[in-house]
Amino acid sequence: MGKTEKKEKRFGLIGKNISYSFSRRYFSEKFTELKLLGYSYENFDLDTISKFKSLIAENSLSGLNVTIPYKESIIPYLDCLDKTAEKIGAVNTIRFTPEGLKGYNTDAYGFQKTLVPHLKKHHKNALILGTGGASKAIAYVFETLNIPYKFVSRNPKKGMFSYEELDKSIIEKYKIIANCSPVGTHPNILDKPNIPYQYINEKHFLFDLIYNPEKTAFLKYGEKKGACIENGLAMLQFQAEKAWEIWNS
Repeated sequence: MGKTEKKEKRFGLIGKNISYSFSRRYFSEKFTELKLLGYSYENFDLDTISKFKSLIAENSLSGLNVTIPYKESIIPYLDCLDKTAEKIGAVNTIRFTPEGLKGYNTDAYGFQKTLVPHLKKHHKNALILGTGGASKAIAYVFETLNIPYKFVSRNPKKGMFSYEELDKSIIEKYKIIANCSPVGTHPNILDKPNIPYQYINEKHFLFDLIYNPEKTAFLKYGEKKGACIENGLAMLQFQAEKAWEIWNS
């Protein structure tokens, strides 16, 4: 049990349309559990990242998380980056230091902690659905674990697959499929990434960064085909704890 603190400390999440977010409840419950009086966690819903400067100027803050769609566009507003965040090219945690704002990426930590217990010998290749900031952290983990991967995009660049290209041979080769797109998030719970689910089998592992709903249509279809499935809640908890550690270091 932590010590009672009376000093006011404000933390928060910046993103767009983030009323659904888990972070505020998670940290609010944490502050209560640790008896950290005067600690608060708020959602800062910004319709454009350009409003970040005024947010910082007008508020006394102790730490921030960053979510969709600002994990990449936040970088020019920061004074420096942690080495991992720099390699990934995306930030989801900001620490306020005497030298200025420092960006970190705890998504990679959270994903690796979640992924590793599920890995089997046949999980040799991975597909990453989506190419946003979160997908970069997932790619970084696959690189760290020496798992070859391919991005799948609606507008593929060189070296990526389009959704239309995905066929039996591709799905059979890539036994890990990670959904890093927002497709299927509440309230659009019937939506799912456009992949050929008929070729998924019990050797596949399907991971969805989405945690609301608890079981997305993507995961439900994978489960029906016998695949191992996991949503993004554990990843989010791991990354939140790592962010807390960074803020208090």
